[in-house]
Amino acid sequence: MRTKYAIVFICIVALVIIEKESNIISRVSDKLIQRQIPQQTPQTPLDYNNTSIPAPQTQNGSLSIFGKLLSTLTNMNYSDSTDELEEEGDLNYSYNRGRKHILLLATTRTGSSFVGEFFNQHGENIFYLFEPLWHVERMLTLATGGTNGSVSALAYRDVLQGLFLCNFTPLEKYIYPPPQQHITHALFRRESSLSLCDEPVCSPVVRDVFERYHCKTRRCGPLNLTLATESCLSKEHRAIKTVRVRQLDTLQPLVEDPHLDIRVIQLVRDPRAILASRMVAFSSKYQTWKAWADDGEVPEDDEEVKRLKGNCDNIRMSAELGLSRPAWLRRRYMLVRYEDIARFPMQKAEEMYRFTGIPFSAQAREWILRNTQTTEEASGVYSTQKNSSEQAEKWRFSIPFNLAQVVQKVCGPTMTLFGYKFVDSERTLLNKSISLLEEKVFHF
Repeated sequence: MRTKYAIVFICIVALVIIEKESNIISRVSDKLIQRQIPQQTPQTPLDYNNTSIPAPQTQNGSLSIFGKLLSTLTNMNYSDSTDELEEEGDLNYSYNRGRKHILLLATTRTGSSFVGEFFNQHGENIFYLFEPLWHVERMLTLATGGTNGSVSALAYRDVLQGLFLCNFTPLEKYIYPPPQQHITHALFRRESSLSLCDEPVCSPVVRDVFERYHCKTRRCGPLNLTLATESCLSKEHRAIKTVRVRQLDTLQPLVEDPHLDIRVIQLVRDPRAILASRMVAFSSKYQTWKAWADDGEVPEDDEEVKRLKGNCDNIRMSAELGLSRPAWLRRRYMLVRYEDIARFPMQKAEEMYRFTGIPFSAQAREWILRNTQTTEEASGVYSTQKNSSEQAEKWRFSIPFNLAQVVQKVCGPTMTLFGYKFVDSERTLLNKSISLLEEKVFHF
């Protein structure tokens, strides 16, 4: 009974205080509500059915104080609950209003071309670019005889910032031959961007027939970067795929840019599978590894082995940073394994879209269905049409056991972090009934 009286007394005191300080409380609660509710356009009234905050009760045509307080307190509790869900790795992100800038980070032969198509095939709302940093790396290599890590990182960041803002001028500095009046026929893999193959960027009328080239199923003239800018500005969201950013921390100023709303997706793959794929795709550059496969002995102090270790370490350190969720990356970083995408392409695509805050389009769904369940693979090492579940295990029959051992030794910490199991014999390596993938959930 005493407890009940105490509660009644507290409520009475609260009423007195509230009546005297109503204006102050009203202003404070309004500010709190504004901070908690995603910003909406002035023309669009708040839709309480789509938020966790109940509609405040009205009293004589105005919001009641208790209604505001209840809304504020309810919303604050909801925020706490959301944080708890994030701690558990729940991907229950809402489709927030506003332009999103998606950066797909990977290394070569991780399936990034395939995953990039998830966004390229979205439809009319996403402007997608395939490896624009190829030009930057090429020019810096030609100019210096090799790429300087810090210089490259600054150049990459500068170009990415420009492209996310639909400004192609920073990229033009690295295109060779230099564009004339913002027109070039030398953009790397232009045909891999649907936005650069559609009207008005791809004009069916060109002056010089010898400068025509295939852009998917159409013929386009030289790329007019001014038209590309206009196309980019007309899209609601922008996405870029790159395998050239080495360290995630170099992107902090880009992620913190108030003009951008960046979502970083880091794609990883079993290092043994990456090596096996590179030995096929880049045969001339991997002659040393092929020789070791035949000889059976691999000198661990060789530069090629050191380079492999360096690549694994860079991937691991970037992932460790992202998964540690520093303030500047909170809710802006997602780690995804290629093997999980290959096994569950539609589910993982939905998760990635939910993470970015962009609705998953019917066009993207259709493309995924059409390109992950085919029985006949298209030719070419860059093909995105394949049976994805079979592709994920194919490498096990193309890499010798001795090379797999080398990868396990120098990339061990990376494999452990991502949940890739080690093999102790050639028999285990070749036995597809033994999974080399741990079921693992990455919290971000």
